[in-house]
Amino acid sequence: MFRKSALAAATALYAFSTILAGTALAKDWKKVTVGVEGAFPPFNSTTANGELQGLDLDVINEVCKRAELECTIVAQDWDSQIPSLLSGKFDVVLTMGPNEERRKVIDFSDPYVITPNTFLVAADGPLAKLPHTGEHLSTDTEEGQKAIAEIKDVLKGMRLGASLSTSQLKFVEQNFGDVVEIKTYKSSEQVQLDIEGGRLDGQFDNVVFARDRAEASNGTLATSGPLLVGGIQATNVCIGIRKEEPELQAILNKALAEMAADGTLAELSTKWFKVDLSPKG
Repeated sequence: MFRKSALAAATALYAFSTILAGTALAKDWKKVTVGVEGAFPPFNSTTANGELQGLDLDVINEVCKRAELECTIVAQDWDSQIPSLLSGKFDVVLTMGPNEERRKVIDFSDPYVITPNTFLVAADGPLAKLPHTGEHLSTDTEEGQKAIAEIKDVLKGMRLGASLSTSQLKFVEQNFGDVVEIKTYKSSEQVQLDIEGGRLDGQFDNVVFARDRAEASNGTLATSGPLLVGGIQATNVCIGIRKEEPELQAILNKALAEMAADGTLAELSTKWFKVDLSPKG
């Protein structure tokens, strides 16, 4: 009888201490440091006078306003975003798409836009008319896999660029790495410059970025190939956070849910992308 009572008391004491510990560790979020690349228009870019602008900036500023958070936004190279988040330099990072690899090290908010990937190429180059151009396909389907095989045949011997630490780079390595030369860059804009200079045949990137760069190129660049989702591609655009921070995740998701419900996310997507790519349902 004593043993059972003692065990029950010990169990209750442990449960109570765990609750207290969890309460003590719960953080009351008032200030947040935000990391952003600042070189991925129209998601984010830096003006000539050093100001940050783009969809990401409008979204996070509205999130911070609704959540009553004091947010400090810092621009930094893309490949150092997750390391800076994990080290505590940033509390959140923008334009972060979930995939299996990233989910092992960080958590995510709900998405604020959903964007497929495609190819940005020289308008007069050999990749200007890739198979299945403009079609919406998932690489998780048989149809999508057949399309990838057709594209791979066309890409043989070509030079493709992609930004470091991106799901697009991983996708190119997985699907085309044995038939193309892959060059890596610090930012997507650097890849674009090498396509325009004839040093690359194309890049695989976010469709919104690719269309924006094509429109701004005065006809020298074009999008080509299908609009792809699935596999390792991170096409849900979210706010990245450290693991084990459910309070911050809940704060972000509450604000994003309000913005989706009242049409703010749709309005911001249309403002920057000229099309509503906000999450539905």
